[in-house]
Formats: sequence, C-alpha cells, structure tokens
Amino acid sequence: MANPAVSVTPYWELTFDADGDPDAGKRDRLLGGVEQHHVRDLIVFAHGWNSDRSGATRLYDRFFAPIPQLAPAAKIGYVGVVWPSMRFSDEPIPDFPRAVAAEMPRRPALDKDTRHALLETFPGRATVIDQIARMLDQQPREESELEEFGRLVRMLVDIVPPGPQVLFAADTLAEGVPQSSPDMFSGSTAAVCEEFAQALTHLEAPDGAPDGAPDGAASFSLPNPWEGAHELLRQATYYAMKRRAGTVGERGLGRVVGQLAARAPEVRVHLVGHSFGARLVSFALRGLPKGVHTVKSVTLLQGAFSHYAFASRLPHDTRAGGVLEGQHNRIDGPLVCCYSRHDSALSTMYPLASRMAGDAEGVAALDIGRMLGAKWGAMGHDGVQAVPGTRSLKLADALKATLPTSGCVNIDAAAVVRRGGPPAGAHSDIVHRELAQVVLAAGRIE
Repeated sequence: MANPAVSVTPYWELTFDADGDPDAGKRDRLLGGVEQHHVRDLIVFAHGWNSDRSGATRLYDRFFAPIPQLAPAAKIGYVGVVWPSMRFSDEPIPDFPRAVAAEMPRRPALDKDTRHALLETFPGRATVIDQIARMLDQQPREESELEEFGRLVRMLVDIVPPGPQVLFAADTLAEGVPQSSPDMFSGSTAAVCEEFAQALTHLEAPDGAPDGAPDGAASFSLPNPWEGAHELLRQATYYAMKRRAGTVGERGLGRVVGQLAARAPEVRVHLVGHSFGARLVSFALRGLPKGVHTVKSVTLLQGAFSHYAFASRLPHDTRAGGVLEGQHNRIDGPLVCCYSRHDSALSTMYPLASRMAGDAEGVAALDIGRMLGAKWGAMGHDGVQAVPGTRSLKLADALKATLPTSGCVNIDAAAVVRRGGPPAGAHSDIVHRELAQVVLAAGRIE
C-alpha cells in the first residue's frame, strides 16, 4: 500500500492505542495486503519514546530507504508501528529538521511543543500540566514547592498500586517480591531533583561552567534543583512510556503477528525496534500465540530497557531473572542487539533513573560506570547480558560475517551511532545504511 510520506512500497501503518488495541481498519489492510502483494519478508519497525507520528513516519522513510537497493530481489513489505508515546521536543535528533526535533531551549522552562505533546499523551490532565509548566517557569525557592511539583508529576503519569501496568514497567523480577511503583515517586522530590541536576551538570557542563538562570527567576547555587525537576518530569513520562511499550507489545503487536501467522503462515516477520520500540517488539514475543514461529529475526537499536531482560538469573541476585527470560527462544532466528557507548540517554540518565526506581543508595560522585557494571545497564549501552552463548561483534565484522541463525548477538555500532547533543547523545542516531544491512543480515533477507 502506497504512502506518500514513505518512499518504499508496499508499506502499511499499524496503529495502537495506549492499551494495545489496534486500529482495526489498518490492521485488516495489513493482513489482507501481504497476500495481495505476495510479500515474503515483512519488516516491522516500532519507534521509541520521544516520537510523535510525523517523526515516526520520517524515521521509517529514512531507515527503510536503502533496503530495496540492498536486497533488490527480495519480496519485502514494510510496516511502521505507531503507538502513543511522548516526545520532548528539546532533544535534538541528528539530521531531523526543526519541525521534527527542535533545538535545545533554555531549561528548565517547558516549551510549547512539549506542553502540547503532554496534553496529547495524557488527556484529561490539562490543569495539572499548566501547573507543572508554571512551576518550571517560576522556579520557586521553597523546598515545599519541589514536593508539590513531585505530587503533580505523580498525578500526571497516574502512578498506581501494583498491578499489570506496573509489571509491564519492570525489566527484572525477583521471586516472591511484588512489583511496586518507582521509589523516585515516593521519596523526597527535592533529593531526587538534586541528583538529576547533578547528572545533567555532569553531561552538559563537565568543566563546571554555570548556566544562567532565566530572567526573573531565583538564582540557585549549582546544581539548580529545578533543572532536575525538568528531568524528573522527563523521567516520569519515561516511566509511563516504558509501561506503555510493554503493554502495546504484548497485548497489541504480539497478537497481530499471531493473526498474520494464521492468515499468511508463509510470511517471514522481522521485528525492529528503537529505544522503547525495542522494548515493545521484545514484549511482542511474549504476546505471540502458542505455536507461532513466523518471527525470523528481532533487531534492537539502542534498546531502552535492562540488559538483563532476557536473563534467567541476575549476576547480583540469583533469586531474580529478566522479565523476558527465554523469550528470545521464540524467534526462529537471532535476536540482534545494536548498542553504542555514545548514547548518553542510556549511559547516564537511564541507569540513574533505573537506580532511583528501586534502590535507596545514593549516586556517590556520579559513579555511572559502577552502576552500569552492576545492576542498571541498558541494552543500547552494552548489549544483552547474562544470556549464555551470546555472541559479540563489532559492526564492521558483523557486516562481513554470516550472523548466527539463533541466540543473542551483540553488535557494537559505536562507529556509526555517535552523533547527538545532551542529554540524549547519540540515542537517536540510528538512520544508517549499515544498520539497515544488519536488519537484512539478521533476517537472512537477500
């Protein structure tokens, strides 16, 4: 099916709501279209957190563009998954125009594009969003105001008691230990904001050069806790989108892949995900109906979830395992994880937020390396961990070699995934011909 915004064909858009329910019309056009177009290999790409529909469509167009030339004889169909995720417009995306990803504004004020995105992502919360925006603009000095800010943020993202939605936000599970909401939403907001502010200072001003306060705002000694408050809001939406990605993957995409397998069992499905989209396609494996073997490859690009998600046991806690333990075995092919050390979103802010979600210990001297080496690493920073038999390759070597036909494969993509400013770094620098080649190699598409 042609789409004027996407150059490849046939292309279908598959849209899900926050509960994982698909747009039935678009789903049915996909299910019928693969047979009509005699598709042999179907590449399904899920965008991540910090994407809106226009940004997602542009991403798919640019990522898919080289594939017809790379595999001219293959009968490929393309799917762009669109799910309701939040985009903070102050995170620059390499090569994207200002209309898609604005340049960095002066934080911690909430820019109008981000405010609009919050209104769309959290309907019915307009009053709360207005109060949050006003506090970020005014930066009141009283610590009680930071605590009020924390209350408003919790109200915005609807932190609830343990239940299915909390489970979908967990990447590791301990035996007999119930899941709960992140500690960063139940402790001192002021303390959390100070820690986030320290991390941002570390990322953006490593030489200690101070940033000026907005006109009319109170002056704080560095770090300014309201810088951290802005990041707390970002991380709160991060938590909500992480929870939503799991829901959409298992309850939505996994079921649709199952329906496709029942209708067109000869179609080979290749799942690709960026950031939280990597988490979404991974949870889709858990949602596959029993007996479905049509997923022939999964490629994770800068995956924003725990590097232990597929592990049966954690090195630091043998009672616990990954929430997706063994799910890679549901792929009739490899699970390929591309990662980069240049991804600041995953090397610094992700482990800090993850540690705050379940550990009361402070971040002494911002020892991010220690956290990554122990509990809090992300797939997109150092690849799949604690899964026996995982292969590790540099990108150049992976492009020359024949990839394994099963199991987990880590590919260090830092040679191309390297551009981007703070706070995300190279997190969104994924539109590269080499990464499209990896998708084809993982799926044995020729």
